[in-house]
Amino acid sequence: MNKKEKNFEKLPYRNGVGIVLLNNKNKIFVAKRIDNPKNFWQMPQGGVDKDENYYDAALRELKEETSIVSVELIQEIDKKLTYILPDELIGIIWKGRFKGQIQKWFIMRFIGNESEININTKKPEFLDWKWIDLEDLTKIAVNFKLNVYKNLKQEIAKVLN
Repeated sequence: MNKKEKNFEKLPYRNGVGIVLLNNKNKIFVAKRIDNPKNFWQMPQGGVDKDENYYDAALRELKEETSIVSVELIQEIDKKLTYILPDELIGIIWKGRFKGQIQKWFIMRFIGNESEININTKKPEFLDWKWIDLEDLTKIAVNFKLNVYKNLKQEIAKVLN
């Protein structure tokens, strides 16, 4: 392990939330990031502000990234899920303050009209969005989030069965 890697180990995890958004056909909302030109998609997620509870953070992030507000909570996932950024992104993403995220995830149902979905927000993060089947969830994820998405796939399957 080199000196740079040791320094990264000392970095904390960023406190975050994620949203599994299901439509009325139990398909999952994913969006393609602006800052990754490859064909990777992700579910809405983001940081938790100081003194903000996880559920409020999830609703805020969902609105900030997708304009979506018409949702119902299905389930809060008990365990928190973590990922570590790849070496080339540590020190760059989040101004180098974190090595990855520890996330609280919520499964929600979208109850609005699709015209509500707008990724062209004040600070756009996404180029495109789509609904996918549960079995495709781990096929679209970037490598460093794959374990998170595998865990989520199991949690979503429990809810859908």
